[in-house]
Formats: sequence, structure tokens, C-alpha cells
Amino acid sequence: MTNRNKGILLIILSAFGFSLMTLFVKLSGDVPTLQKTIFRNGVTMIITFFLVIYFKQRLFGKRENQSLLLLRSVFGGVGIVLLFYAIDNLVIADADMLNKMSPFFTILFAAIFLKEHVKPFQLYSIFIAFLGMLFIIKPSFSLDIVPYAAGILSAVFAGAAYTVLRALGSREQFYTIVFYFSGFTTVILLPFVIYIYEPMTLQQTAYLLLGGLFATVGQLGITLAYKLAPPNEISVFNYFTVVFTALLGFTFLSQVPDIYSILGYAIIFGASLYMFLKDKGGEIVPAKLAKK
Repeated sequence: MTNRNKGILLIILSAFGFSLMTLFVKLSGDVPTLQKTIFRNGVTMIITFFLVIYFKQRLFGKRENQSLLLLRSVFGGVGIVLLFYAIDNLVIADADMLNKMSPFFTILFAAIFLKEHVKPFQLYSIFIAFLGMLFIIKPSFSLDIVPYAAGILSAVFAGAAYTVLRALGSREQFYTIVFYFSGFTTVILLPFVIYIYEPMTLQQTAYLLLGGLFATVGQLGITLAYKLAPPNEISVFNYFTVVFTALLGFTFLSQVPDIYSILGYAIIFGASLYMFLKDKGGEIVPAKLAKK
């Protein structure tokens, strides 16, 4: 299996993890945004700490990579806080749609700063997938611009963070990168969370712990995926998050997708499959087709 195909599988696994994170964060109810964020990153920090120790790697990476590790942590941390703020203050579908603009920014930043070539059919596929998402989400925007600006900026910072991951490449182990990121954001946010902390029920605590656990799955998956393959080849598969979230909503929240949502699923799957088959590097393309 090529690194590209491994990257695709990992980013789909990551999408499932982040979908479960979203479900549990939603179920946790009325908890301050920063409090939810520190649970999400604190659990990830603990899990990846043991991974780094088990594999006998450096907790904080190599000296020559500190600037990139710090940039990834800052961009990622700001992006998560903005996303959680958007989720807390918007219709969750609106917040999710805005954040899923991150592949556009990832491809843009990778082209500008990493000089990676963007093929036209990749842009077409991402654009079509984005249209499919609009069918699913059917956003209802209001005049309150601040939460929407936060949602858009969360995508900008996420795209910047994923571009830095690509720049890091194989210079650091993926669990070291995630530990650095989660540890950095946990330490930075801790004083603020202590100041604004609100007591939670046992159920709310359990939901946020589960949210942190599945966020770790998502974070490890997407970190390793972008180390294995360029963002412009695999980022479109991140749209599977929308499909997984809809299925989880139906299963646990009794939310039934309408005909427009089903059409959106078909468009996203079609765009993803088109891009995968169009790229001749894909292993599932039959040899006869690859020669044409």
C-alpha cells in the first residue's frame, strides 16, 4: 500500500474520531468553551505522553524542529478554541460547515509556502465536495458576525496547522507532535480554565473524557496522514466527517437526514472517488485504466 493510500485511510479514521468527539462535546451540554477545550487536549496529552515514553522518543522533539512544532501548536490551539466558540454560539451545522473550509486553506498554504503543485481535478473535487456539504448542512446565517468569523478563522488556523505538519514531514514522530501540541495548549489554557471553571455532573465529565479520547484518535490519525501524503491529495477525504456525524446524529440523537442531506452524501462520495481514481498513483486503479 502506498503512503498516499495509507494517508487516505488514516484521514477517514481521523474523521470518524472527530465525529465522535463532536457528538460527546454536544452531549456534554452547557460547559464553558475553554473548559471543553482543555478536556479535549488534556486527555490527548496524557495518552500521547505514554506513547512517547513507550517508544522512547523525545517528549518535546528535536531542537532544530522547535519553530515548526511551536507554530503547529499555536495554530492548532487557536483553531480549536475558535471552533469550540463557534459551536457554542452557532447552529452546530453552521460551525461545522465553516470549519470544513480548512482543506481549501491547507491547499492554498501548501501551494504558497511548500511549493506543492495543485492539479486542476483536485480543486474541482474539493469544490464539488464543498457543494455537497452545503446540501447536507443547509446553513441559516444570522447577522451576528462574530461567531461566524470565529468559525471561518478556525478553518484558516486549522489549514495553517496542517500545512506545518506537512512541512515537518518525517522529522518528528507523529505522537511527539501531538503530545507537543496538546501539552502546549493544555498548559496555556489551564490558568484561564481554573479562573472560569464551572462544576460538572458525572455524566458531563464522562462525555468530555470520551470526547478527549476520540479527539486523540482523530488528532493522531490526521497528524500521521499529513506526514504520509500531501494535503492536496487527501484533504478532500476529511469531508467524511460530515457523513459520520450525520450517522451518529441519527443513531444517538434520532436525527433523520432529509433528501437534500442524502443528495449531499452522494455528491461527497462521488467527488472523493473521482479524485482518487483520477490520480494515477492510486493503487485501486486497474492497470488497464492507468495506461489510458
